[in-house]
Amino acid sequence: MDVTLLVDALGPQLSGIGRYVWELCTRVPLQPGIDQVGYFAHGRYLERLDSLLDGNLPRPRRRVPRWIAQRLTRRRLRSSLVHGPNYFLPAGAETGIVTVHDLSVFRYPDTHPPDRLVEFERRFATTLEKADHVITDSETVRRELIADFGVSATSVTAVHLGVAREFQPRTAAAIEPQLATIGLSPGAYALCVSTLEPRKKIAELIRAWRELPENLRTKMPLVLAGAEGWLNDSLHDEIREGIAAGWLKHVGYVPEGLLLALYAGAALFLYPSTYEGFGLPPLEAMASGVPVLVANRSCLPEICGDAAGYVDPDDVTAFTEAIVRALTDTRWRAETRRKGLERAASFSWDHCAAKTVNIYGSILR
Repeated sequence: MDVTLLVDALGPQLSGIGRYVWELCTRVPLQPGIDQVGYFAHGRYLERLDSLLDGNLPRPRRRVPRWIAQRLTRRRLRSSLVHGPNYFLPAGAETGIVTVHDLSVFRYPDTHPPDRLVEFERRFATTLEKADHVITDSETVRRELIADFGVSATSVTAVHLGVAREFQPRTAAAIEPQLATIGLSPGAYALCVSTLEPRKKIAELIRAWRELPENLRTKMPLVLAGAEGWLNDSLHDEIREGIAAGWLKHVGYVPEGLLLALYAGAALFLYPSTYEGFGLPPLEAMASGVPVLVANRSCLPEICGDAAGYVDPDDVTAFTEAIVRALTDTRWRAETRRKGLERAASFSWDHCAAKTVNIYGSILR
């Protein structure tokens, strides 16, 4: 099989979708039946992916007339199986496979910036019409896509994401030097890794943390990590108040080496998002040996199973009570940690790539 992967989502700061694209790029070429994999981003083919991760898109080696470049691009897109792993197929592709991670743009439009709404309005329906097959990250989103857009059930397959082997329990001695660089100690903080956007319910998490008993809140500060996000001016005000009070720390986006230590050193991981297509951070925390508390919404019960505690993020009082239990109930913490390690081990990027390539083959057949 000759496959072309769209890799626009790759960049210096990998989001969850960026991680998915990177894992496909590294694993799809190794699957049986794959003869060649090409990479397409920003309107042209690439020879090297590391340039995208560095944030430096290489210049073409030689200049050719634009019409010739466009003709070559269309020819390449039409001669291979095109997979758009980030919602859309390129204009030059007559058909292909697309991955739809979630439908939050349509279900929660007020939580997205206007330019994103415009892009989906312009491109999403056309992509669904062209696509031979659609992949979703979860069965939850698969059912939503069928219900909301009338896509044939036989044309949509749920393929769960994976957890990188690097996410694993680590000793305090192993991670202490890295955590010290951002003023943290192993086992002495709770963690949330999330983009700062409305549907992630970070403001509700901060309000619940503010209501913790003072001694517990002082002993166990809340650490927020992740990309800057959007539509969050009021959230930043609450973050600044928590920082000033001494029980909140905002570290922003952190490189993967530090992220591994940050997960493994947490006493508790929280993910109160109201809507997800998969929810990769809770699984990464489970794989790191950390008890997890997540929202009882969308696909999170499907992905986390019985290996997490569940909360209604809009009920701040109950949310606070759940946090207290998650930090102090020794038996619950040990059992949740054990189940979390088992649960995370069942999600593999190799399996994700293999199932994806099986879909390629079924389409070509």
